[in-house]
Amino acid sequence: MGEALARGLVGAGVLSAGDITASIRTPARRAVLERFGATVVGDAISGGGAAAVAAAADVVVIGVKPGAVPAVLDALAPHLDVGRHLVVSIAAGVPLAALEGRLPAGARVARVMPNTPCLVGEGASVYAMGGAATPADADTVDALLASVGLALRLDEAQVDAATGLSGCGPAFCFLGIEALADGGVQAGLPRDMAIALAAQTMAGAARMVLESGGDGGGGGPAGAAPATPTLAHPAILRERVCSPGGATIAGVAELEAAGVRGAFGRAVVAAARRAGELAGSK
Repeated sequence: MGEALARGLVGAGVLSAGDITASIRTPARRAVLERFGATVVGDAISGGGAAAVAAAADVVVIGVKPGAVPAVLDALAPHLDVGRHLVVSIAAGVPLAALEGRLPAGARVARVMPNTPCLVGEGASVYAMGGAATPADADTVDALLASVGLALRLDEAQVDAATGLSGCGPAFCFLGIEALADGGVQAGLPRDMAIALAAQTMAGAARMVLESGGDGGGGGPAGAAPATPTLAHPAILRERVCSPGGATIAGVAELEAAGVRGAFGRAVVAAARRAGELAGSK
């Protein structure tokens, strides 16, 4: 996820690869980031990487598995300047209190959940700010995330739910694209054509929802949460496609009979619950 965010920011022109210093543990990932153009330093815990990143960066992103966060924060803490550094965690399920509790008093932190479509500028990211974070810090986080897609500020209590929806949701969408393509193949289309049509159909439908209302962003005071976009309910758009007695309503009836709507909802709830469990926040 950290690499996807980094590549998205570089692709959006917000940063150059040379602006990024990355602490990498595995040789394979180290080689990938070096080819990308980032400055790569040693393991954060045992290789001096935490100190090197703190020396090089004003915004420090914690992009490790939830279970590794405490050790990484312990390695970072002695090198953290609370006046200079903003610490942004993208580790699923790790609450702000856990971040602040392992860093020096007054540490400015943000809890962020981006998703992998940041890589192509179509991310759906949420964030919550810590108690010592400033309005300027919130503006920084919002600007970084908005440069690679949609960015929404939430109360922290809502972040696990957003993790289950937008953080894990790309996998659910990929499964949907795969299933649609399988249906196309069953109906007689070549596999490559079916995948292309399924992916573009899902992308186009999503764009219709996103463009069905105002963007809701901007115009607020510095550091304030941007307004959530006001969009048409997807059911309205679905009904416009379903002609009486037509092909689309026949297909929708099959999906409803199979419980697809409920399955998607349960998937989000299960993923949100697991996000909290990963770091013991639930």
